[in-house]
Amino acid sequence: MRTATGITYSLAGVAVMAALSLYVAALHLPMADWPTWPFDVARMSMNQIILAYAVFPRAFVAILAGAALGLSGALFQQLLRNPIAEHSTLGVSAGAQLAIVAATLFFPSLLDGYRSLVALGGASAAAILVFALGWRRDLEPVTMVIGGLLVGMTAGALSAALTLSQGEYLMSLVTWNGGSLSQQDWSVAGTLAVELAVGGVLTIFLVRPLIVLSLGDSGARSLGVGLTFIRVAVGAVAVGLAAAVAAAVGLVSFIGLAAPAIARGFGARRPGAILLAAPFAGALLLWLCDSLVQLFAMATSETFPTGAVTALVGGPLLLWLLPRVRHPESLQSASADPGRKRGVSGLLVLGIVFIVILVLAATLGRSTDGWYLLSGADIGDVLPLRWPRLLAAASAGALLAVSGAILQRLTGNPMASPEVIGVSGGSGVGFAVAISLVPAAGPLELLVGAGGGAICVMLVVLAFASKRQLPPERLLLAGIAVSSLSSAILAALLAVGDQRSWQILAWLGGSASTSTALSASVLAALAVLSLVVSLVCTRWLMILPFGQALPVALGLPVRRARIILILIAGLATGAASLLVGPLSFVGLMAPHIAARAGFWRARDHIAASFLLGAVLMTIADLGARTVTFPYELPLGLFAALVGAPYLVWLIGRRQ
Repeated sequence: MRTATGITYSLAGVAVMAALSLYVAALHLPMADWPTWPFDVARMSMNQIILAYAVFPRAFVAILAGAALGLSGALFQQLLRNPIAEHSTLGVSAGAQLAIVAATLFFPSLLDGYRSLVALGGASAAAILVFALGWRRDLEPVTMVIGGLLVGMTAGALSAALTLSQGEYLMSLVTWNGGSLSQQDWSVAGTLAVELAVGGVLTIFLVRPLIVLSLGDSGARSLGVGLTFIRVAVGAVAVGLAAAVAAAVGLVSFIGLAAPAIARGFGARRPGAILLAAPFAGALLLWLCDSLVQLFAMATSETFPTGAVTALVGGPLLLWLLPRVRHPESLQSASADPGRKRGVSGLLVLGIVFIVILVLAATLGRSTDGWYLLSGADIGDVLPLRWPRLLAAASAGALLAVSGAILQRLTGNPMASPEVIGVSGGSGVGFAVAISLVPAAGPLELLVGAGGGAICVMLVVLAFASKRQLPPERLLLAGIAVSSLSSAILAALLAVGDQRSWQILAWLGGSASTSTALSASVLAALAVLSLVVSLVCTRWLMILPFGQALPVALGLPVRRARIILILIAGLATGAASLLVGPLSFVGLMAPHIAARAGFWRARDHIAASFLLGAVLMTIADLGARTVTFPYELPLGLFAALVGAPYLVWLIGRRQ
């Protein structure tokens, strides 16, 4: 009965989408004037040419791309037994993005005839990294998604930095990154049709092994099935389909997540039925999104990439699917060593280390002749130029570290941080809103916008987790969902193509070079203030990680404590993100390093995280300024490149 209802709804969806697509085409040209097949350009008017070689191919590309992504998502989900697995949550699309951007900037000849292979290479490299992280944990869902987040964020930051370095390619790359389905002929549709057909044929041969794989690893082994071969084969087909779409139209997120969910909602349960229905659902969903984008563009003359719109649909869907994810083993690692405890003496050592590194960063430089230390006469000339950026970088690192330590203790999850839990993404949306609504927004307006966005995201994530009574691991996935929504909003704003695109892209990379004495002093004052307030709240931070019952039994004002701590973390993240962008991983690294060094009491943990965050970001600023001399790397990007290997190692460790 449910299957019959699903078929009825599917047929109704096809009818609605066909009618909507015909309506969009009729807005370009009345149906009576439509050209007939075969098209003869010599006898066609300009409107007929546009309809035949732009509007019609676009509809077919939307259908084919949606079907390919739906099939790719269904393969990923069947392979990993994870309802939130797809190319965007696993970092595969970000790998394809980085490969295409790098080829566009440095090896443009590769894109002539080999675009799909370039995208496939980048997607495959990202998939190999993510699967390598999850293999030791038997492809456990949360580990795979967090690994995909780390790989995706790092690849996305590299893509943003490369895009910024070549301004002449800015808008073409931004539009491609957003997932534009605009067409000029039928070549893309033909290529996608062939690639989808090949993927479909290969999937037919994989249906039976996937049915066996759904019995679980032990059941499959008992039947003599080679798990490694099946996983590699299924993963290769899924990655290939996602890469083909990325090469053809750019990044289109969450279709692979939504299509299998829609198929299951309409009654598909067996692997074969899901693999058959998911491409159909994906085609309808992307077709719908693109038709709505075209109608909006005709009504407002404002064009947005279709891929950004699909992410707006996928974020809420990901939140809805979180309770269905299998409960994993805890991701918590033995961050602290109970046998080793450090206090004031250890903090003094950290303070001395920070001062030494700060002095070194202020006096060390690089020229065409190599590295050098400033002499006494040069220090007076160079120091006024360097100290604002050094102070700002150290303050931003301290703010992120304090925020990360608060979030880890507040949630009881050592993987929580402003970057991973989505708070940095929220600050990015607040930043974009500030520059959009306030003409010539100054530091105060930007701080209010970024801080407000960070606080709103933190409240949404915690409210969702509290309402659903999810374990700490689910909180990370909720943050990923909200972060995806934030990325979709930023992608839509980037696609507008005005001055905001430059400002947002520059923010994504992060830089301390524009810091002034005033902005650096304000950031330092905020860092000290956040440290002082956090130290005042150390009793709360010591008790809250023990859950709900103990804090209430001890008379702790749990609700008020959480609100105050969220405000501190949100404002600290917003202030720091103005300088370093949304990606640095300092907020995750510094508290971990502090705990592993023996600073596990709340007071010592906060103070040590503060100092370590300042040290890490000072080193990052020095490296960003000197490593690629005479060019300067974005500060947040350099910090991320340093921090990503540590996080990969952290996730890859066995308990």
